[in-house]
Amino acid sequence: MHEESELVTGEAVVLDLRVAKLASRALAMALDVLLQFALLLGTIMVLSFVMPGADESLVLTVLLVFVVLIMVGYPVVFETLSRGRSLGKMAVGLRVVRVDGGPIRFRHALVRGLAGFVVDFWALGLFGAVAVIVSLCSSNGRRVGDFLAGTLVVRERVPAGAAYAAVGMPPGLEGWAAQLDLTRLPDDLALASRQFLARFRELRPEAAQALGWGLAQQMGNALGTPVPPEVPPWAFLAAVLAERRNRDQARAFQAYAAQGRPGHPPAQPHPGPSAQPHPGSPWPQAGPSWPGASPWPSAQSGPSAGPHPAGVRPAAQPEPPTPPSGTPVPVENPFTPPS
Repeated sequence: MHEESELVTGEAVVLDLRVAKLASRALAMALDVLLQFALLLGTIMVLSFVMPGADESLVLTVLLVFVVLIMVGYPVVFETLSRGRSLGKMAVGLRVVRVDGGPIRFRHALVRGLAGFVVDFWALGLFGAVAVIVSLCSSNGRRVGDFLAGTLVVRERVPAGAAYAAVGMPPGLEGWAAQLDLTRLPDDLALASRQFLARFRELRPEAAQALGWGLAQQMGNALGTPVPPEVPPWAFLAAVLAERRNRDQARAFQAYAAQGRPGHPPAQPHPGPSAQPHPGSPWPQAGPSWPGASPWPSAQSGPSAGPHPAGVRPAAQPEPPTPPSGTPVPVENPFTPPS
């Protein structure tokens, strides 16, 4: 049985984060402490050769400085450079994140490191007793440093069944999405968009509309392309994430096929961005494509398609693109969010 956090962002999105409890955190801490003591032992040996006849008070002062640098600087440097992972956390599969699910920065790592040295573990922590007691009393296993820095330790390695359902490509956006440059898409923005799509039907319509447009604008700015006219924010986000997944799968398939392992069938061409989504996906599957089809449908008669205050879209729903004669017409509106 696993534990999930009950954290909610300012946009009312519930985060499904697997919280790291005391056992896994203690194992990661033990590995980090072993590395730190190894560094301290090496420092003492170096000082004994470099300062053989130095004054005793000078040696103690220099040694104290190195102790603070190693015990505080080690976690701060590693968690800053690796976005929340020390060597022990990397081995166990843990990561420090903000309470809103975002990556930590230097100030978070510094507060955690100072609080860990002074309060949680060494100076006043009774060799970790304070950290253990506070962690056991916290529902999310947070220690004093986590409360002061506003952070949380989560598990990165989760079972396959806990992953999100694949996001399907909205019909009509395949050709548009294939032309995007996705190299500038930040991972944390993609994660936030995937969480939004997974919780889309659980949000109030007003909150879903506001949060969807905010994420769509951020993603459009990151990609250097605006949200296409008359395309709902959920469809825009789903198209970008589906295209990103398809490209990742294509690269992985090409890398595997390039190995030239004997006994395996030859490589088949990638099905393209219009591939069918996972059976458990809440998003509509891609419909039939035809030459010359518009990458997104035109608007119905009604309110203007221009900008609207506070991200409010007109009440009219767009019609699907009209194919040439002889081609079957999709029955349902592809840009209507699933009920």
